[in-house]
Amino acid sequence: MAPVGGTAVQDHVALAEIELCGELIIAASAADEERLSLESIDEVLKVAEERDASGR
Repeated sequence: MAPVGGTAVQDHVALAEIELCGELIIAASAADEERLSLESIDEVLKVAEERDASGR
């Protein structure tokens, strides 16, 4: 039961992970193949964009 007074705590890392999992589920359900390729997963998670932004 939530405490009275609205002291909600948000775990931003957990929320980001949940959002990424949701993106993967949507991509997997829309995919024609049985499994997503590693390239498809990287594309959904925007891995290349993160590498470019970090300069690696």
